[in-house]
Amino acid sequence: MKRFFKPVEKEGSFKKPALSAPSSSAPADGGSAGAAGDEEAGGKAEQKEPLKFLTWNANSLLLRVKNNWPEFSKFVQSLDPDAICVQEVRMPAAGSKGAPKNPGELKDDTSSSRGEKQVLMHALSSPPFKNYQVWWSLSDSKYGGTALFVKKQFQPKKVSFSLNRTASKREPDGRVIIAEFESYFLLNTYVPNNGWKDDENSFQRRRKWDQRMLDFVLQLEKPLIWCGDLNVSHEDIDVSHPDFFSNAKLNGYTPPDVKDRGQPGFTLAERDRFSKILSQGKLIDAYRFLHKEKDMEHGFSWSGNPIGKYRGKRMRIDYFVVSEQLKDWIVACDLHGHGIELEGFYGSDHCPVSLQLSPETSEPNATSPQENVNVR
Repeated sequence: MKRFFKPVEKEGSFKKPALSAPSSSAPADGGSAGAAGDEEAGGKAEQKEPLKFLTWNANSLLLRVKNNWPEFSKFVQSLDPDAICVQEVRMPAAGSKGAPKNPGELKDDTSSSRGEKQVLMHALSSPPFKNYQVWWSLSDSKYGGTALFVKKQFQPKKVSFSLNRTASKREPDGRVIIAEFESYFLLNTYVPNNGWKDDENSFQRRRKWDQRMLDFVLQLEKPLIWCGDLNVSHEDIDVSHPDFFSNAKLNGYTPPDVKDRGQPGFTLAERDRFSKILSQGKLIDAYRFLHKEKDMEHGFSWSGNPIGKYRGKRMRIDYFVVSEQLKDWIVACDLHGHGIELEGFYGSDHCPVSLQLSPETSEPNATSPQENVNVR
């Protein structure tokens, strides 16, 4: 992805979850929902919250619709996730030039934007996507942006768009969507790229983001499922060529601080801050929790351009991170692309990542308030 090859340009105590408690609520208005499912044989309770999740940096949702939609639709139909988190939507927010923008709506005030919106919405009105309700958080331009798709029978209690969870505020570039369900928060993020230099749009911006993310996870009152393009490879095992990425430079420039040197997403400073978020927030990397060994074929979610020096150079920067309380719920967490030819990437430079939680009703252990705010 281009953002890896150049500097970024300006532009308490937890309630024990019961993830499958009975529910008799009807789907929300806005179209027919997929079947919520009758109680299974043996009296098993009806699922009331999402248990299967998918995250994907689409690297332009419109381009994926135009070029890769049949294959991706078939994949989603087969996987059948309850919630889909998308990053890099790259569709501008509604609002004419010079006027305030509405980041929750797609731009349609020009002939070209109306045509693009029509193409996208037509794709989303067809199976399997017509069974989902969608929330947008969009940038003013064709940059960034996130989307959240949730099956219509699983209505969130609240959806917000900033790390302070204030309904009226949105993160710049549409980087955050938070859906609150009865027993957890689902957080979809497109984390800012670190860039290559210590300026306000690179290192400084990422430091501020990581601190805000730490503050966010420490003040949550229920478990968290955090997913998206987190733009960090936590350990050496999470990149295909650690030495290559550790020594990467842009135009020969070397940052003064050794911890800021290397490929954005693999600098020691970013990795240390991510460790701190996981440790103090009592969070678990779901994929690494299940997959302990390095997998050169299936173990990376981003792949460099197949032509040039980044050919075959891959990173795992797309994640599902969950509260430690939910670790016993984790059934599967998989990366669905493989190989240096980007099979299963569906036209993006990122592959989809999925998480499956157990539908059983046994409750994970609660964490005390003191443990939750542990500071090292």
